[in-house]
Amino acid sequence: MSNKKTEREATKMAALSDKLADAYQNARPRYPIDWFTKLAARTGQHKLAWDVGTGNGQASIGLAEYFEKVVATDINEAQLKRAVKHVRISYHHTPTTMSEDQMVALVGGDNSVDLIVAAQAVHYFDLTPFYNIAKRVLRKEGGLIAVWVYNDLVISPEVDAIMKRLVDSTFPFRTPVMNLAFDSYKTLPFPFEGVNGMGCEGKPITLDIPHKLSLKGFIGFLRSWQPAMKAKERGVELVTEDLISKFEEAWGDDDDVKDIFYKAHMIVGKISASDIERHRKRFESNCVVTKLKDSNNSAVIASVTAAAFAGVAAYCAYSARKNT
Repeated sequence: MSNKKTEREATKMAALSDKLADAYQNARPRYPIDWFTKLAARTGQHKLAWDVGTGNGQASIGLAEYFEKVVATDINEAQLKRAVKHVRISYHHTPTTMSEDQMVALVGGDNSVDLIVAAQAVHYFDLTPFYNIAKRVLRKEGGLIAVWVYNDLVISPEVDAIMKRLVDSTFPFRTPVMNLAFDSYKTLPFPFEGVNGMGCEGKPITLDIPHKLSLKGFIGFLRSWQPAMKAKERGVELVTEDLISKFEEAWGDDDDVKDIFYKAHMIVGKISASDIERHRKRFESNCVVTKLKDSNNSAVIASVTAAAFAGVAAYCAYSARKNT
């Protein structure tokens, strides 16, 4: 699911050191359970969810409360090693060399997934192949895809003022991938039909993620923050000891654990009627239906001539019965 540019970006994410991966996990928030409650309420079934770009499984844990099975995938082995284990979650390392057909088969096959979630991740994907895969695996009736990003945190007026200066200093080092996140997904291509009250292409909804954060966790967040890491690759240290000292002074008591919140932005979509029709025609083109008659009944046999993906046989059989 990666082109050369996004593959390099994603590979660098996957190459996080153990120390930075720990910092990443400790500083990142848990997503509110009511998000998953609302998403599950809008899906037609609750058999299978796919958490793509799962990281350490933060979204998968929420999904496991509502879905019988969660398939969680990521290219980042360091993060997957730290993923929270759960009986309903299966974690899979998915290198960028995997084909679309391989990804479809791994996730569960065509027309199999009730909810796809990409939490703080979709801006790293090569969107064209990812959306192709998503449209294949997502249930055509009742299936949803939800993507979200958080791109700002609110701590205190003193800390926030310093953070704003740091954010502004990242402009020369941002990539197009990062800008999708900084733009709150307002410029993210999202070729799905919007779901009422849950955002749409160009118009994400804004949500708050409450979190408790220590000074140590906050510094860990800064050191593992992608714009700062990108600047460091180019020989510029943005998170300097002087800056850390300023944050420490603004924070107050070093042992103070603050109630903060991250600003998040979400878009939820479903397969459009036009896409469903295109998929129907694609499936039917892979089915050869032959009518056989005996003395009592007409029988219809659907034969799959190009079953390159799971799920097509079932659709062909359904199509054959419908056309009897």
